Amino acid sequence: MPLSKSEIKLIRSLDKKRERDRSGLFIVEGEKLYREAVDSGWIVESVFYREEIGEEMMSKISHLTSPSPVLAIVRKPQDSEVTLPVSNELYLVLDSIRDPGNMGTIIRLCEWFGVKSLYCSLDCVDIYNPKVVQSTMGSLFRVNVQVTDLHYLISKHCSDIPVYGTFLSGSNIYSEELTCGGVVVLGSESSGISGDLESLMNKKLYIPSFSREEKGGESLNVAIAAAVVCSEFRRTSALPLQIK
Repeated sequence: MPLSKSEIKLIRSLDKKRERDRSGLFIVEGEKLYREAVDSGWIVESVFYREEIGEEMMSKISHLTSPSPVLAIVRKPQDSEVTLPVSNELYLVLDSIRDPGNMGTIIRLCEWFGVKSLYCSLDCVDIYNPKVVQSTMGSLFRVNVQVTDLHYLISKHCSDIPVYGTFLSGSNIYSEELTCGGVVVLGSESSGISGDLESLMNKKLYIPSFSREEKGGESLNVAIAAAVVCSEFRRTSALPLQIK
């Protein structure tokens, strides 16, 4: 089944954010991701199978180094009002996270730890970037990811909710009494949390290094830091085990 020049042009153009924004479409590659999109009720506009279009054509339209058996064009959900945080839920907030792999991994972490909503600053990497989509392993279709003005969100809607931030100095997360719900802000590895957001923090947390070397790593990868933070919040808020 040959593809038209316009179909090829569209598929190839979706590696660019401006084209994804203009068309409202993005690319999903791989049998698992395609099935996750369908099962989650996302609208699939077109599907192309390698066995039908041929290896050469799939290589031409694929955004991956090694083309997968399935490539689908999926419609982004329509923009809706930002879901506001509530006091008894845990939320992650990402400030200027630019790396696609980190973004995808954090979205996966949100699903694993039951963080239903993830807020991203306006300058974060696009969640429909092909590399982000692949890195989420399907969690993109189940986690509520919202791109918004973080300063406005926190200053206007988090007055009664604990707001934590991760820093290179602050309270040791392992000795801090964490709440079961709250907003946790993570910044980029290069710049950290921006100054305008830092002023809104109720509590600064840091993850201490246990390295015996003087020149250990200066900081953690932001996705790893997110995993530690989520794990510690969930651990400290878990109910005691019932021994029978």
